[in-house]
Amino acid sequence: MSELNINNFFSLDGKVALVTGGSRGLGLHAATAFLLSGAKTVFITARKAGGEQGIDQAVARLNKLPGIKGRALGIPANVAQVEDIERLVSDVKKHEHKLDILIANAGATWGGPFEPTPDWSTQKVLDLNVRGVFNLARLFAPLLSASGAPQDPSRIIVVSSTAGTNVHHVGDHGTIMYSASKAAANHLARNLAVELGPRNITTNTVAPGFFPSKLANGLIELLGGQDELERENPRGRLGEPEDIAGVMLFLCSRAGSYVNGEYISVDGGARLGAGRLTKL
Repeated sequence: MSELNINNFFSLDGKVALVTGGSRGLGLHAATAFLLSGAKTVFITARKAGGEQGIDQAVARLNKLPGIKGRALGIPANVAQVEDIERLVSDVKKHEHKLDILIANAGATWGGPFEPTPDWSTQKVLDLNVRGVFNLARLFAPLLSASGAPQDPSRIIVVSSTAGTNVHHVGDHGTIMYSASKAAANHLARNLAVELGPRNITTNTVAPGFFPSKLANGLIELLGGQDELERENPRGRLGEPEDIAGVMLFLCSRAGSYVNGEYISVDGGARLGAGRLTKL
């Protein structure tokens, strides 16, 4: 009989996590899952503190979750700017001496016809989706290394997109540089896996497909609406909060401690038949 212990296999008891872009959407789903799984502290960050999509409302909701032992803390920051990331590291240190989990979820997109693409849109997308992820990993590496151990490494999860492996959208609503930025983020994560693995930090990529959200809803409508996309998805639906939460818990818990440098699509298989989405 195998000497296998799966007790608390998916527990995050006592862990400290930081989720960028954590005030809404996939980031908020991840933060919720971490607290419900026993995390001690979950930092969430976004550019704005107030408003319907700001950090303050998300922190209030997270701290009202039933049965949690930990707490959520919000720190405003623009993680496309290295100065803000440096300040974010300093602010995290005021509350915790280590970091177990870093979720690089904040992202930017831009869509439009090819030739008139303004250069500022390219800079915006690349600064947040690639350069920002690199600087987050670089500047938080000491805190992550302080926590990681051979049997229980610290984790970096880069939230990418299935757009990083397929050509989804060209033409009037093309997202060429967004797609390129996510492809770059995928390979960045592989490099980080090799660079940081010896420091007991694993790096993996989660690539969602369509999850109804503020970022995705406009494109969902352009593609015929949610009902149309659900009919074309092999699973017959779009993504739900539990779908992203399950993958995050696997990668960040003891169950995923030997997974490093991997890419996991969370799209119900839609990317495998995405040909009709190529041109809008």
